[in-house]
Amino acid sequence: MALVKRQKFLMLSALSASLSVAAFPLQVLSTQPTPVVGEGVQQMNILQAIILGFVQGMTEFLPISSTAHLKVVPVVLGWGDPGVAFTAIIQLGSIAAVLWYFWPDLSRIVKGSVRAIALKDYHDYDLRLALGIILGTVPIIFFGLLIKKFIPDYDNSPIRSLSSIAIASIVMSLLLGLAEQIGKRERNFEKLSMKDGLLMGLAQSLALIPGVSRSGSTLTGGLFMGLERETAARFSFLLGIPAITLAGLVELKSVVEAGLSNDQIVPLVAGVISAGIFSYIAIAGLLRFLKTRSTWVFIWYRLVFGIVILGAISAGLLKNS
Repeated sequence: MALVKRQKFLMLSALSASLSVAAFPLQVLSTQPTPVVGEGVQQMNILQAIILGFVQGMTEFLPISSTAHLKVVPVVLGWGDPGVAFTAIIQLGSIAAVLWYFWPDLSRIVKGSVRAIALKDYHDYDLRLALGIILGTVPIIFFGLLIKKFIPDYDNSPIRSLSSIAIASIVMSLLLGLAEQIGKRERNFEKLSMKDGLLMGLAQSLALIPGVSRSGSTLTGGLFMGLERETAARFSFLLGIPAITLAGLVELKSVVEAGLSNDQIVPLVAGVISAGIFSYIAIAGLLRFLKTRSTWVFIWYRLVFGIVILGAISAGLLKNS
């Protein structure tokens, strides 16, 4: 009973991340839009960065879209959009968390793959899993490069507007609900294949659309593929390591080349650390939760989240930027 209560507490805390931030005393946090500094990074204070790190950490690995919350929460609080660069850089904290949590699995996969290659055992499970992760990373890199080429001003494109994010959230809630209904959930982690890696990688590429959620699209894809909920989530986390790392490092390189002031570096570091701590909590909590529970709590949350945003835009309470 105590374990169930702790699980409920963790999940409710994650789901209420944006609401918790909104309830923070606004007189302590500057509600004036922060000026843009450098290339795609806004100047913000340490407290703002820590809170956005909290939002990033508690939503990155839940199927509710960290990008959507990192866009909506600061806009609601009057800080303005923190930008793609800031969002990508603090994701490095989430990567540190997933590496920390899954280090035994990653170590086993790497050692097993090296051993299998040395022995020319190309049917080895660890090698096939590693190849599945590599294959699954290709689609998001491919489509990401296409976006960079054909939508150079992606940071300010209509696809990142609040209404687009809201619609994506609603659509993905419906797809996840359908996956819950028809998914067989009969395959565990030991039955994964390279084909699963590629298919889940295609699902992951949908996360390039703000509001879709990388975790949400891969979890949905995994359920459609007949995976158990926990297996789909665990594989989603492992699959996300290369994608999130590459995105974070590319944006970090761009920001460093553009130049960072000392006033920017400290908040960024604080945001990364905050994201790392809360990402670890979210990973552990979600995997425990999915062992015995369905994803309906996230489905309803995403549906309400999207509807509320559209309603606020229609009522003039939020600007569709």
